[in-house]
Amino acid sequence: MRLERPSLNWEAEHLAYMKEWDEDRIKPSSFHWPDGIPYEAYLEHLATREVGQGGRMPNTNYFLVDDDERIIGMVNIRHGLNDYLRMVDGHIGYSIRPSEQRKGYATYLLSEALKVTDQLGIRSVLVTCNEDNIGSAAVILKNGGVEDESFTEPHGNIVRRFWIKR
Repeated sequence: MRLERPSLNWEAEHLAYMKEWDEDRIKPSSFHWPDGIPYEAYLEHLATREVGQGGRMPNTNYFLVDDDERIIGMVNIRHGLNDYLRMVDGHIGYSIRPSEQRKGYATYLLSEALKVTDQLGIRSVLVTCNEDNIGSAAVILKNGGVEDESFTEPHGNIVRRFWIKR
């Protein structure tokens, strides 16, 4: 298993990953590739977002790839926090391909993402999940998360917030 940056090499596998999701938008949302957009254009847009243009926090995106060259998961690592990220999304957003969930990959992916935050000099990492996402909360706790005060979004969703000290 390894982290790989998005590139043209991953076009077919990225599409296969997206097709496994029932939702309109996959998570993290930075990996949502809209229908009808050439993959090269998607990658250009992703690169623009990564440097923080368009009011976004600078961030880095990775695929978690297995030895069979299959994308198992995706992770978006934000290099800092604005008000919204501090309350809702945190430093790290990740997902595991639906067919590969509950196999320990999320715990591994978050641990690898934390190595990246170490390299970025982020010593206090915020990771969040929805209140009903018991699996994600367990993954965060396994990686050293300490629960902080939850946040209730305007539409009523409760976001659990965890800090991981490095």
